[in-house]
Amino acid sequence: MTLTDIAPSKPAPAKAKTLLIDTDVHENLGSYLDLLPYLDPVWHRFIKNEGSRWHGLIGSAYPMPINRARPDWVLADGTYAVDPKAAAKHLFEDLGVTTAILNGFFHVTRLEHDYEFAQAMARAYNDWQIDRWLSTDKRFRGSVHIVMHDPIAAAKEIDRVAKNPQIVQVFIPTYPNRQYGDPMYRPIYEAAVRNGLALTLHHGSETPTILGYPRYFIEWHTLASPQAHMGQLSSLLFNGTFDAFPDLKLVILESDVGWLPWLTKRMDQHYRELRSNVPWLKHKPSHYVRNNVRFSTQPLNDITAVEFAEMIEKHGLEDVYMFSTDYPHWDSEGPEVIQALPEALRNRVRYQNALATFPRLADLKS
Repeated sequence: MTLTDIAPSKPAPAKAKTLLIDTDVHENLGSYLDLLPYLDPVWHRFIKNEGSRWHGLIGSAYPMPINRARPDWVLADGTYAVDPKAAAKHLFEDLGVTTAILNGFFHVTRLEHDYEFAQAMARAYNDWQIDRWLSTDKRFRGSVHIVMHDPIAAAKEIDRVAKNPQIVQVFIPTYPNRQYGDPMYRPIYEAAVRNGLALTLHHGSETPTILGYPRYFIEWHTLASPQAHMGQLSSLLFNGTFDAFPDLKLVILESDVGWLPWLTKRMDQHYRELRSNVPWLKHKPSHYVRNNVRFSTQPLNDITAVEFAEMIEKHGLEDVYMFSTDYPHWDSEGPEVIQALPEALRNRVRYQNALATFPRLADLKS
């Protein structure tokens, strides 16, 4: 029997009557042609292949060992996460999610050239997301997709899109070869704070490991996300980003959960030894982790639920972790993965930490 022969068991819906906020949902374009109504006509030739051709956001091309989406979430035409109504049924009715934060599959910052085209695509995607998803169901909340290469233009795009009250975060794909702690990016973080938005990182197929792209997908899937996020968290923290913007919340998605205490302890130790190298830090790294950094739970597979609860209590991370499904991926997780947590911690993970992280979810408190 192969991996693709194994049908995942259907997760049980949430039993508690509390909120269940899903912090990592991936909506999908049916085609890049879907963006044409929102894209400046000067760029249409790249999408329609009229005189010029754009090959799309191409990342690594490993043979996938299993279907990209969970089989019962694949629609009749073979697509997935393209229909807001179908996604609403899967998430809100079947899993018991009450609010879903959209992150997309659209990592436009990966374009290392043609920044004007990339910015036009980001603008079109943001407008498409609002029109196609947010306007159809208030339970969906959205992201501002930006191009990091031009921080001033990115800040302007944040200000523009943030006028929609359902936008809750600025989404940035995670690269290990670009240090987001560099002060050149601070106009982006200032705009995020100014508009009450979290800053959210998520890896993609374009994210290599520290040694590049390994020989096998299993190596990449094991290492790329945690390695890249360790680097970006370290960069943002040691470059004083959270001292400059104490209200900024950094959200790290789909990166496992067990490595954070080790990294935090290691950063604290090096801060004690080398603090003269970063005199602008007002606190030790663990302070910023607890106050400014948030993680999603999926994939909660590197430790058991009991170990997860013990780790949180031991290291004082009660405020850090937020529930996520990673819809519609094959390794998606439902609320059953946190059901064994003590009730107080379970409610923090289900919704309380998300409410404290995303100011624009304040309407859910009423």
